[in-house]
Amino acid sequence: MSRFVDRVVIHVAAGDGGNGVASVHREKFKPLGGPDGGNGGKGGDVVLVVDSQVHTLLDFHFRPNAAAGSGKGGQGGNRDGANGADLELRVPDGTVVLSPEGEVVADLVGEGTRLIAAQGGRGGLGNASLASKARKAPGFALLGEPGEQHDLVLELKSVADVGLLGFPSAGKSSLISVLSAAKPKIADYPFTTLVPNLGVITGGETIFTMADVPGLIPGASEGKGLGLDFLRHIERCAVLVHVVDCATYEAGRDPLSDIDALEEELAKYTPSLADDLAERPRVVVLNKIDIPEAKDLAEIVRPDIEARGLPVFEVSTATREGLRELTFALARVVEEYRASRPKQESTRIVLRPRAVDDQGFTVVEDPETEGGFIVRGERPERWIRQTDFNNDEAVGYLADRLNRLGVEEVLVKMGAQPGCQVTIGDLVFDWEPTTPAGIAMTMTGRGTDPRLEAHNRVGASERLAAKKARRIPGTYDEFDADDEFKADDEFEEDDDE
Repeated sequence: MSRFVDRVVIHVAAGDGGNGVASVHREKFKPLGGPDGGNGGKGGDVVLVVDSQVHTLLDFHFRPNAAAGSGKGGQGGNRDGANGADLELRVPDGTVVLSPEGEVVADLVGEGTRLIAAQGGRGGLGNASLASKARKAPGFALLGEPGEQHDLVLELKSVADVGLLGFPSAGKSSLISVLSAAKPKIADYPFTTLVPNLGVITGGETIFTMADVPGLIPGASEGKGLGLDFLRHIERCAVLVHVVDCATYEAGRDPLSDIDALEEELAKYTPSLADDLAERPRVVVLNKIDIPEAKDLAEIVRPDIEARGLPVFEVSTATREGLRELTFALARVVEEYRASRPKQESTRIVLRPRAVDDQGFTVVEDPETEGGFIVRGERPERWIRQTDFNNDEAVGYLADRLNRLGVEEVLVKMGAQPGCQVTIGDLVFDWEPTTPAGIAMTMTGRGTDPRLEAHNRVGASERLAAKKARRIPGTYDEFDADDEFKADDEFEEDDDE
């Protein structure tokens, strides 16, 4: 049994960028080989692609989680990591992408239309790419950036030219079946049609599509029946057709009251679109005139409907009476609607250069911390994610980048004091002014930074000496180089324990 799904919630996760690597070229008779660490590969994107062969969102109903491949880490010998594979998700034509809050992200219409739903993370730079005159052999590399992750709502709005409206069992499915090659389920039960049916119809030289809206009854816009879930499928229609059952025996039902009831539901549905739907052309089809009583009723109500300015067609899907005239009339209305619409232009690349006075970041006072500040900006936050905070040289490089960007200067102008709390992205730290940007770095060991060497950490040998001093008084300063070597070994054993 096939299922039609036109609304799903999916979670998309792009691939993480690969880490760069810190490596030094080593070769016999070449003592100064220099850094040769490669860059990490870029993470794969998650892309939504419109495919005319896909007609439902059923696949996402069963597999709502989608993740692209992550980039590989770099290697020594200037070998860059491979990029992560992109993940393409095929969606039907007419899919609308929304945020969980209901904000429209994109409207995917047209074969091949693409949307990057989640951007892959950038790969981290290796130390070969970080080398400079001031830092000729970096002892660090940048980490890969995490890929984006989003929760998205996908809604399918059928791309049909003609939308059929009517009470259950009014004959909408039968009308589609005789006008096109579609074979919908037909029976005399309420809500026989549980999913929108689409058919392709030819009227002269015009080819158009027709869809019905299942279970549209009074109260549908408030969740009654099935109409609330499927009303979205009429939003793109060029013309709306009221299919009226003239042979119904239900009390209180007549063609005029049926039309008024459904028009009221259309006005209530999605207030932002109500005005637009009110302007769509309307056509009234009085169905089942092969029954004598229905034929008489159609002739009685026809003048009243035409007085409202609505074209009326009397048809019978059983005998096919009036179907040819209806087909050509709908074709003319569709052609007029298409001609009135602006021509769709091909997608143009829009370049938005950064303003001259745009610093690329902002600094505001932290409302929750007295004397604290918050730095916001794409570049500072990305640099935070790419920094290995276990490497002092990498931390010093981050400080230099922020300084060159002007973050430190702005903090000083805003009255920041040494030791105040500064937040960038997910990192909270105590701010200490660094050396001005542009000053050459002092030569130091790889993986270290002289500005970060002042610390109170106790080395392994010092801890072992203190341990001996506690056991044997007077032996704190009485150990030689061999003892220090053993101290490191014993300290490692203590860590293992």
